Amino acid sequence: MSNSEAQVGLKEIRQKVLAGTQVIQNLIPPTVSYTTEGNVLVIGPEDLARLAADKLSTMGKCAILANEPITSQDEAHLEKVMNAAENVESYYNKLVEIKGFLGQFQVKVEHDNGNADLSTVAIRKAHFDLILDLSMSPCINLEMLPPGYFYVGQDQAKLEDALEQLPDLIGSFDKPRYVKINSDICAHNRNGNEGCTRCLNFCPADAISSVAKKIEIDPYLCHGAGSCTNACPTGAISYDLPTPQAMHTYLQKLVTKFRAQAQVAPVILFHDMGKGAQLVTETLAGDIIPIEMEEITVASMDHWFSALAWGARQILVLQTDVTAPTLTQMLNGELSLANDILDEMGQPQRISLITEAHLNEAGASELSELLNTSASWPVIVPAEFAATTKRETIYNAIDHLNEQAASVDTCLSQSNIPYGQVSVNTENCTLCMSCVATCPTMALTDGGDRPALHFVEQDCVQCGLCETACPEKVISLTPQVNFDKAARQERQTLHEEAPFECITCGTPFATQSMVKRMLDVVGTHSAFSANTERLKMCGDCRVKDMFEDILQDPEKQLR
Repeated sequence: MSNSEAQVGLKEIRQKVLAGTQVIQNLIPPTVSYTTEGNVLVIGPEDLARLAADKLSTMGKCAILANEPITSQDEAHLEKVMNAAENVESYYNKLVEIKGFLGQFQVKVEHDNGNADLSTVAIRKAHFDLILDLSMSPCINLEMLPPGYFYVGQDQAKLEDALEQLPDLIGSFDKPRYVKINSDICAHNRNGNEGCTRCLNFCPADAISSVAKKIEIDPYLCHGAGSCTNACPTGAISYDLPTPQAMHTYLQKLVTKFRAQAQVAPVILFHDMGKGAQLVTETLAGDIIPIEMEEITVASMDHWFSALAWGARQILVLQTDVTAPTLTQMLNGELSLANDILDEMGQPQRISLITEAHLNEAGASELSELLNTSASWPVIVPAEFAATTKRETIYNAIDHLNEQAASVDTCLSQSNIPYGQVSVNTENCTLCMSCVATCPTMALTDGGDRPALHFVEQDCVQCGLCETACPEKVISLTPQVNFDKAARQERQTLHEEAPFECITCGTPFATQSMVKRMLDVVGTHSAFSANTERLKMCGDCRVKDMFEDILQDPEKQLR
């Protein structure tokens, strides 16, 4: 069979597998609603803003914020401007800030030695519904702009496109609530101590904030980029369309079905549903299975590694010229770590970031070479594990891939990764259990009836909460990926002591080091100088001893 005939056969199998495999979606997905009356604020040079406003006669109320000089002194141009949008008021106040989204834009400007809401002054409304920005630089400086904000600058094609879209944005509109948060396992803040901030660093829409020491995501600003779910080490932030479980199940079925029918290990290509979807055509090699997502960062390291463990030979992630720089930065970091993990275990670098150039004629040979190289790599025997939590899934995949390669039991040390070890300076640890109380993943646990501190490395996300909470400052973190499965899953005892027994009744009530520390710190205080022995008693015996002392001394009774 010729290569072209083989490709036709693979494409037919791919089409059949994709058609017969669906992502299980929520039948009633959660949504958020926008409501607009079509009230528009046009920002920019007054001449351009007035000409644009003249084409918005079918909209609601309109106002102009002239924030830049007019662009031309040509008399014919100025006459045209003077006759345009005659009923629209222009304002020249200095812009302070713009906040909000479709149907709820708050625009603050300098006014009467203070600040004022321009919508209240200009259109007698509490907000603007839409904003058309013709400024040289956008007034909202975000990689992913809020819905309802159209930045066109002085690009005529973008302006025409915006003017065509704006009249359709009157009424009520729904969009998916892309992500959800489980605060119970969030490692951001516990008991007043700040820990993980990973999700705050990678949102291109500025939809994530820390409010009252809790992570909140504004569903009206969220574009569903998925960078927060990708960055979250505990799975506290998870994608909802599709859910992590549904995406893993979908990947496993696709890879398994394709391997069974084609007798070839497939290549998984993750792409976005915008520009990426336009680039993925039928000319794509037959052994590549394209997976469409809202944005390419919806798929994270657990998806990449589990797809490989289930039998894919290679993972490709398609970056386009419209991929937000923040997402590219995140992908480069995750890809580097993922391939370092593969290197450490002796696997080929099976995960690659490709660009749109690889999918056109000029870059076709480069992509073909990439595929030919991966076709010669050792075939992975498919794993049989099912996806569970994010943490367990990624480690199951890593362990399986390691078993298929060198079966190393080393540790890969890297800074700022959510995997690693906790160490304790036992000499000064009093086993107060502040670290256990703050640990969001129960990587740290107490000894139950005995004074002890236990640790499971696989559950540690290196959030730093234990280190911050420790009053003795005896905890330190070591970020690393441990390939020794048994050691990583083992419950280690970081510190333990014999309990201190009450000198009166013999009941264990504290640790030896805790009582010693109390004696060192407060034993010389005047309140305890008369009887430091009470510090060695349990609570009940201490109270009894105090009352017996009073009963035997009439003067103390009077006092």
